[in-house]
Amino acid sequence: MSLLIKSPKDFWTGVLYLAFGTATLWIARDYPIGTAGRMGPGYFPTALSLLLMGLGVYILARGLTRQGNPLGGFAWRGALFVVGATVAFGLLLETAGIIIALVVLICGSALASVKTKLDWMSILIAAGLIVFCVLVFVKGLGVTMPLFGSWFGG
Repeated sequence: MSLLIKSPKDFWTGVLYLAFGTATLWIARDYPIGTAGRMGPGYFPTALSLLLMGLGVYILARGLTRQGNPLGGFAWRGALFVVGATVAFGLLLETAGIIIALVVLICGSALASVKTKLDWMSILIAAGLIVFCVLVFVKGLGVTMPLFGSWFGG
């Protein structure tokens, strides 16, 4: 099999994308899709999973046809911080509110890189991202997420 794989990095990335896309499609299989004009809860996961699967097939095929890089080491620190920050966001959303949950998500994810430093530009970007998320999701789309959760009387 390794003789067929010319770019292990591309090949295994394609396999991973294909696996995630397939899993998402399987999870969303019973959700009503709706139409493009009136999307149901299954529309976005189904469309995203099909795009991810298509990208996975393309990258996997590229790994079989083009020379590329070998696999490197796994970034455990990055994976743990990103997954931990995402789980913390989910747990904090109702109790602390979207603003605090986003601060934890952004700062926790930023710690995934050893190159990240907390300076005024990072704080400005984080604040802009929080304002953008509040405006788009809470105000614009009307998603019911408290700005400040039950911990703060919200």
